[in-house]
Amino acid sequence: MDEVRDLRLRPEMSAKELVCEMKEMGGFVGRYMAEGYEILKEMVKDEDCLRFLSFPASVMATGLRGVLVELVKRKLFDVVITTCGTLDHDLCRSWGSYYKGDFMLDDVELYEKGYHRIGSVLVKVEDYGPALERRIQPFLEEIYERKKVYGSYEICELLGGLTDEGSFLYWCRENGIPVVVPGIYDGALGSQLWLFSQRHRDFKIDLSKDEDLLAEKVFGAERSGALIVGGGISKHHTIWWNQFKDGLDYAVYITTAVEEDGSLSGARTREAISWGKVKPKAKRANIFGEATAILPWMVLALIQELEG
Repeated sequence: MDEVRDLRLRPEMSAKELVCEMKEMGGFVGRYMAEGYEILKEMVKDEDCLRFLSFPASVMATGLRGVLVELVKRKLFDVVITTCGTLDHDLCRSWGSYYKGDFMLDDVELYEKGYHRIGSVLVKVEDYGPALERRIQPFLEEIYERKKVYGSYEICELLGGLTDEGSFLYWCRENGIPVVVPGIYDGALGSQLWLFSQRHRDFKIDLSKDEDLLAEKVFGAERSGALIVGGGISKHHTIWWNQFKDGLDYAVYITTAVEEDGSLSGARTREAISWGKVKPKAKRANIFGEATAILPWMVLALIQELEG
């Protein structure tokens, strides 16, 4: 057995040094974060690995958006699988502001004053749904003239042209990283797609085009890996597709969900092995914690490692 070692903090320590030394702590979440970082580091250095980034929308409403931008700006991932709200928040934050709030604010009062609450983040109602409608309907009219049927990844690529360099979609578009949204109608942007289709009945989102793209990438991959933040449809779609190549070779989960309710969101990597979604000998880590507190350390350490 390996001995538990005390963490020795030094004023000059880099994030990379701190995270690496946390591996020797023994307990608790800090150690697993460090082990997850080591797997993530190996995964991004594996040139024959198809790398998936999966996360839900809520983190895009926070400053973690900048961390996620860094991952695609540096081309550390090849495919993104996320939810419709990611598009909503990325677009709305490109056009307006979100504000610091609190979990304990009075939601009735917020509603009366015209604010939405996302955990401890606030956004004006006017800067969300109505802002999307003002911009997305003309955008859809424009792309409708080009063709009538799109995959979600094609819509996401085109949306990147409506944003700026602070945007996640912008950098995915710049670097040719497809963003797949299997539940694209489940959000404000999805409602705009539906609304447009009421006036143009031949306008369609064909999710089979997304599946064709994923099939091409997964079946052509020698190895695959995934950084999976949170759960839900984005997590499941990522691991579901990787079962068709006998499972992920690298898997790092960051979650606050429990597994005792049998939910996919709370399921650990070991459960995915039983489905063939993660290989039995995969390098894998489960990090139980909230992503805005964990991921910045891991990504900064990774950047410092890659830049030598």
